[in-house]
Amino acid sequence: MVRDIIPWRRKRDDGKLIRRNREEDNPFLALHREMNQLFDDFFGSLESGLAWPQGGALRNRSDAWSLNVDVSEDDNEVRVVADVPGMDEKDIDVELSENLLTIKGEKRQERDEKKADYHIVERSYGSFQRSIPLPGGMEQDKAKARFKNGVLTVTVPRSPNAKASRKQIPIARE
Repeated sequence: MVRDIIPWRRKRDDGKLIRRNREEDNPFLALHREMNQLFDDFFGSLESGLAWPQGGALRNRSDAWSLNVDVSEDDNEVRVVADVPGMDEKDIDVELSENLLTIKGEKRQERDEKKADYHIVERSYGSFQRSIPLPGGMEQDKAKARFKNGVLTVTVPRSPNAKASRKQIPIARE
């Protein structure tokens, strides 16, 4: 009881005092330390001066902005949908080379708000690049990209030979 709150204990073989390892005695302290580390890694420390981009998303230290994509395919085409909110199509570059689709761009935001008792100026810049490997048998010269309301959609049709060469393989139960 009282010994549990004392941070020192005697070693049995030589009698020297050693500091007690609290994490051995209390698993809640280890959990507390791990949760603190998790939050520090996720939010960053206050001293690092990380900015909070608008929209509530967290900024990563390594890259200022990342690109979220959805990739789907059917018998006729492969479709890649990328969310690029707050951007214009002139800020985005789409390339298709040797069945590798690359989407890259640069996002710039600036906010200048002036009121009677305060003045806020915020700027954020960030570039992104995402490469998505596509399956073989695609008609790269017929690829199309559309941009509407902050969503980029790239469609690449399959070649007729690729459609015909697909074969469904039955699964046998053992």
